[in-house]
Amino acid sequence: MSYILGRIGQAVIVLAIAFTAAFVLLQALPGDALLIKFESPESGLGPEQIALLRESLGANTPIWQQFFGTLGGFLVGDFGYSVQSGTPVREIIAAALPNTVVLAASAFVVAILLAVGLAVLAHLGWFPWLRSLLRSLPSLFISVPVFWLGIVLIQVFSFRLGWLPVINPGPIEGLIMPVAALALPIAAPMAQVLIRSIDDVLTQPFITVVRSKGASDWWILTRNVARNAVLPTLTIAGLLLGELISGAVITETVFGRAGIGRATEQAVTNQDTPVLQAVVVISATVFVLVNLAVDLLYPILDPRLKTMKTTGKTTQTVKVPA
Repeated sequence: MSYILGRIGQAVIVLAIAFTAAFVLLQALPGDALLIKFESPESGLGPEQIALLRESLGANTPIWQQFFGTLGGFLVGDFGYSVQSGTPVREIIAAALPNTVVLAASAFVVAILLAVGLAVLAHLGWFPWLRSLLRSLPSLFISVPVFWLGIVLIQVFSFRLGWLPVINPGPIEGLIMPVAALALPIAAPMAQVLIRSIDDVLTQPFITVVRSKGASDWWILTRNVARNAVLPTLTIAGLLLGELISGAVITETVFGRAGIGRATEQAVTNQDTPVLQAVVVISATVFVLVNLAVDLLYPILDPRLKTMKTTGKTTQTVKVPA
């Protein structure tokens, strides 16, 4: 219980810092987004209308009141109103979030399958040159930017081959290239960590014992190595969620998909501070919750991390071979 409460406390602190940083960078720094947007003659608003708009959005109140008012709204799910459209930010996020969740979840599943498949083939390949080639692929794809990969996929599979349309694609067709562009750079570091973890586990003495009993390479890999090697990969998978979120924003922009990425792009273009702040805080919340789940799963997956309460107030770590 103390371990769980400690991790939850750390998550709350990180979220508080993320909210404060987003507020300071978007609202508290010098500059007035409302004046920048509506003071130009093209807006058609006079000084009286701008003053009323500022008052309705709470921009005239002291900064500390804006901070606590915004914080209280975020705690109850009220993200304010869009400066551009006047629509509640909650409605904008609710309309854009499902498409981004589908894209990110599909890309994450594909990335896991690619990473596991590549790691298995790198250890069970029949030819040394093939294993060497498979081991070098993660380093290649790690260096590939998401936006560049997306443009290449559009150029090859849409413009050159004509297999996948970019304009008005179907639900499945519209996911194939964005998922590929997002999954490959995510799968690369996971595969790299998994390959190294498998290499480390294969050097352990208990693998020699199992091998001496006549177990096949496939049996050793699936029954003895997998559980021990997956733990570092689980950690890197949680950390890569931040890259997955940012990659989803870029991918949606490149492929013209409706989602959080499109909403963020429009908010930046229109200097829509409430929408930007909501996107930043929601992204940070998802990232923190996933990494919290990874921290809480670790003692379950690795018996060596389980603790046992002894007499008094001391705690003794019990190491059990995995």
